[in-house]
Amino acid sequence: MTRVAWSVRDLARRSQAAAGAKDRAGWLGLFADDAIVEDPVGPSPLCPDGRGHRGAAAIARFYDDVIGLVDGMRFEIERSYLCGDEVADVGSIHITLPGGHSTRVYGVFTYRGDGAGRIAALRAFWEFGDLG
Repeated sequence: MTRVAWSVRDLARRSQAAAGAKDRAGWLGLFADDAIVEDPVGPSPLCPDGRGHRGAAAIARFYDDVIGLVDGMRFEIERSYLCGDEVADVGSIHITLPGGHSTRVYGVFTYRGDGAGRIAALRAFWEFGDLG
């Protein structure tokens, strides 16, 4: 069996860094063609039907409608649990909104790899009502 030189934790860190740097192409390039982003998991104003954003076009729209609209984003991961092709990061995201208002979202952020070096699923567990 060939050992893969990357881990899904590496993909998670690259995703978090690209989002924080507002690197749209870099962030989108981390995802498999049929990947899904659920941020947050379940119905919310960001995804009323709760099914998430599946496929390259839907994930690009999510980036444009959410990540692309904030002035800044910084992840602070307190704990990380790597199990096979999945990682669960526990921590917070510091978000600076247009106009300078900032907020912090606490949650669990999971990433599943596709076995070929790309993200198959990003699921974020946080409570939308906690946005300040």
